Amino acid sequence: MRQKDIAAVSRCEMEKSHDSEALPNSKPSTEQDIIDELKLRSKKYLRGEGGNLKGLKDKKLRSQLVAREKLYGESAKAAAKAEKWILPSDQGFLEAEGIEKTYRIKQETIAREVDILSSRNQYDITLPELGPYTLDFTSSGRYMAVGGRKGHLAIVDMMNLSLIRELQVRETVRDVVFLHNELYFAAAQKKYSYIYNNDGTELHCLKEHGSVLRLQFLKHHLLLASTNKFGMLLYQDVTLGDLAGKYRTGLGRTSVMEVNPYNSVVSLGHSAGTVTMWKPTSSSPLVKMLCHHGPVSALAFHPNGHTMATAGKDKKIKLWDLRKYEAFQTLPGHANSLEFSQKGLLACGNGSYIQVLRDASGAQNYSRYMTHSMVKGYQIGKLAFRPYEDVLGIGHSMGWSSILIPGAGEPNFDSWVANPFETPKQRREKEIKSCIDKLRSETIMLDPSKIGTVKFTKKEKPTVEEMDADMEAAVEAVKGKKLKKKTKGRSKAGKIMPKKQDAIATAKRPYLEQKIQEEKNISSKKQKTNEGVELPKSLQRFAHKKPSS
Repeated sequence: MRQKDIAAVSRCEMEKSHDSEALPNSKPSTEQDIIDELKLRSKKYLRGEGGNLKGLKDKKLRSQLVAREKLYGESAKAAAKAEKWILPSDQGFLEAEGIEKTYRIKQETIAREVDILSSRNQYDITLPELGPYTLDFTSSGRYMAVGGRKGHLAIVDMMNLSLIRELQVRETVRDVVFLHNELYFAAAQKKYSYIYNNDGTELHCLKEHGSVLRLQFLKHHLLLASTNKFGMLLYQDVTLGDLAGKYRTGLGRTSVMEVNPYNSVVSLGHSAGTVTMWKPTSSSPLVKMLCHHGPVSALAFHPNGHTMATAGKDKKIKLWDLRKYEAFQTLPGHANSLEFSQKGLLACGNGSYIQVLRDASGAQNYSRYMTHSMVKGYQIGKLAFRPYEDVLGIGHSMGWSSILIPGAGEPNFDSWVANPFETPKQRREKEIKSCIDKLRSETIMLDPSKIGTVKFTKKEKPTVEEMDADMEAAVEAVKGKKLKKKTKGRSKAGKIMPKKQDAIATAKRPYLEQKIQEEKNISSKKQKTNEGVELPKSLQRFAHKKPSS
């Protein structure tokens, strides 16, 4: 019995030793390991390497730059800590092995590998009598609004794929867009644009907008932008109900309109191949770019706001750097719809074929990432990535569909910015806060970093009349000044008068010196111009000659 017990104990010890060998020898991370990890993470948030400030002689400038570099370092550390402890989820792209290509992977293959909840995002809603369809998502990605060309409007809860409300307006619907939250949406219909609530009740009829082709909503300024068939661009303030701007573009009818998320500038694509950028307080475009040698068919902006993608009828897709207004890549192909995802994937739709491009190296070099072919006969009208999900929504002639695009969405959402699980109380608080924090339309500009800075204007030179008026005012001020009364005969008229004359001469002196200096500058400029111009031989004897030394 004793030998059996010894054998059992030895067997248990052998199993423990075998398990300990199989498991990795993971030690708890020390404080130094955490510090090193945070340093590595903070490198990608730094704005490059810090400048060498030892060579600066200006002490004040050097101290200011040192303080700024310190601030950059602290913000990078804070972002690295947030990434480590608050943002644990990572994005996942498709990775190919060997000679395998990611764009050859089909949606059926992806559906077999993902979980049940993700596989529910692959569907195809067929409504051929009511299409083609356009669609729009809320900023949280929880709700989707769809609009059919034949008058069908609906709101869908994407969390459980349930229909919240649908209605038939019995007239043409060209575009649909959500306003500040899922309770209100706007639809561009045959004659006018209308604003509805989520119960399908008509709240407003925007008759001043006319027959609208495209709608966009500026969420930070609470402005509804539209372009109609007469080539007019209009801005409607949805909080006050007033028109914030109404301008004639002068470049004809267009149905290509997008908003830059970086600065809220509205961009229009025109039939002459130009792209114009507008703000509500300017009757002329801020920028006018010739992008294609043919009509612009689609337009999209990267979430960082510095990259713009355009597609034209010249069968070219161009990617532009808006900091230099230069095209850094040109791809062959045609697209009726372009859309950037939150992580920078570019979806191009043409006919029944979808192509997704990705900048894998981060060097502004987009290449083919995924492809998808719709059922033959489906004509793609609108592409829209669902926020915070790896899902691409497709509005086409037979209804709307959804496919999986791994790595498209942001894996971590900020509940203060866009919360897909917000309660009615949180939504009310957010709505009130957005109205209080609403930005004025004057803050829309190409470079929003200039807001709050001092505008330095070049000092204009005063005219001769202004200088004479200033001199007379200075003389009158001196004359009106009372001198201190002194005793022992020092306040006699014979002694006071020279003092007043000296004070008047002192007041006049800077103005007279400025006049003399300007006359000298004018004479020297005339002399230089005369020296630069060679006179004809008949007039050379009248030219001023320098005295010989």
